Amino acid sequence: MAKSSKHSSPTPSVRVAPSAVHGLGAFATQPLPAFALLGLYEGRRYSPEEVAAKVWDRQLTYLFTLSNQETIDGAKGGNATRHLNHACDPNCEAVEEYDDAGRLALKFQTLVAVDAGDELFIDYCLTADDGSPPSDYPCHCGSPDCRGTMLAPVEPAAPQLTTGILAPA
Repeated sequence: MAKSSKHSSPTPSVRVAPSAVHGLGAFATQPLPAFALLGLYEGRRYSPEEVAAKVWDRQLTYLFTLSNQETIDGAKGGNATRHLNHACDPNCEAVEEYDDAGRLALKFQTLVAVDAGDELFIDYCLTADDGSPPSDYPCHCGSPDCRGTMLAPVEPAAPQLTTGILAPA
């Protein structure tokens, strides 16, 4: 599996500092408009097989799985973007795109304008592959729309279409 570059990319619009939400957080160093690039999410890349074989043992992780099923571990060669905390009403988003070499890359950008000093958040939209309950992934974002969990929102079930002939009453 390809490893990350030896040097992580700079993130001049992001500084890391203690967060009121969780541990360390990422904060804007200057006012930023909507859709401003914060930086690339970098780190060691793992294949699905490597992720499955590794014992994570509830350790603090900075894992982000891409749509091609590669997982980036921001703890190994990552940068300040790994410190974006979760919020149910985020001010940033993760966007996949292919880089000049044709490799799938992940970038973070603001969704709305943010002020210097604002904490930067994304919605983790986690999935619990092991069937764990939402309470195993508590959210502390404090948003009025807080789901209480970092798991992805549950989509309402689509109405079931039934076919048949109705007999007159």
